[in-house]
Amino acid sequence: MTRARYQQVSLQDTPYYHCISRCVRRAYLCGDDPVTGKNFDHRKQWLVSRIKTLAAQFSIDICAYAIMSNHYHLVLFVNEQQAGEWDDAEVVKRWTALFPRNAALIATLQKNKSSKAASRRLQQQISLWRERLMDISWFMRCVNETVARQANREDQCSGRFWEGRFKSQALLDEKALVTCMAYVDLNPIRAGITDSLENSDFTSIQERLIHHAKAVKKRSYRQHRLLSRRTTKHLVGRQSGAKQAKLLLLSEMGGIAEKALPTTQRSYIDLLERTCKALHPEESSTHRVTDTLGEKSRLLNDLGISSASWLKSVTTFHRHYSVAAGSESSLVLFHESRIKSGVSLKHSRKWIRGVNSSRLLYA
Repeated sequence: MTRARYQQVSLQDTPYYHCISRCVRRAYLCGDDPVTGKNFDHRKQWLVSRIKTLAAQFSIDICAYAIMSNHYHLVLFVNEQQAGEWDDAEVVKRWTALFPRNAALIATLQKNKSSKAASRRLQQQISLWRERLMDISWFMRCVNETVARQANREDQCSGRFWEGRFKSQALLDEKALVTCMAYVDLNPIRAGITDSLENSDFTSIQERLIHHAKAVKKRSYRQHRLLSRRTTKHLVGRQSGAKQAKLLLLSEMGGIAEKALPTTQRSYIDLLERTCKALHPEESSTHRVTDTLGEKSRLLNDLGISSASWLKSVTTFHRHYSVAAGSESSLVLFHESRIKSGVSLKHSRKWIRGVNSSRLLYA
């Protein structure tokens, strides 16, 4: 049963959310369409540009993304504190940059500030816009509507482009956050599109590798090839047009339990490179690679995740959880929080989806 978004999103429990949006009738968002023979890879750039442009205006940061052929993944951080620190002028500036027609309403209300009704309406409008600028529903709406209009215009058709509402998943602790980010970044590798992080086009891990390569003075051959790829020109060169936000650095990601995330950019990239080797069928035996992954990955040890559980999580993360992902205790707390907020569940105390999986993966 479809539930209201406020019943799935609770910033009191976590600011991190995994969002997925899929095309209607599995129509091709990008890539090679085997039916028509057309290539739609240029639409990947539409999505990346739109997501970053919106993140520069919203109080929402991008932790990870992956643009696939008929769907895309986002891991978002809602920066509630930043939105609260904006003054009224900043809120109006950001909102009218997204919706220029609303500037006329503000101009009219400011001209009549002497009126109590106009002054009250102005404050209500600014308060509403402040809430929307940290709302993932409005963020995803602005992404999907723009891309759908562009795609329909290009296809010379009308009607739905997206399958329906986007899916959101609360990431309740550091284990779930890092696992979900890796699951998103490894999408092209799991799908068999590529076998390396450098060739995972239009993913956040490729962007992190590019930023690292640009900062290095003595580049390796792999880094030179990465910076010269045709599909990475939008990340290597100067970005023109509207202001675009950068990826949220792992060192800047605050922990959910009021502590720093136990990872760095280098340790995360190293973990994903080792995971690629474990997932690649042409490498040495699975047991040997799995043991090496557990022994040499400091990040997994810090998070308390075994190598076998890690591989299972990044391969089938979508099968284990529904509305929320995390440890057993965090899932129980989130479930209780939803009930307190007024969510009506048929069997509220009987079953919490994901508890058994969290025991298997993180116990």
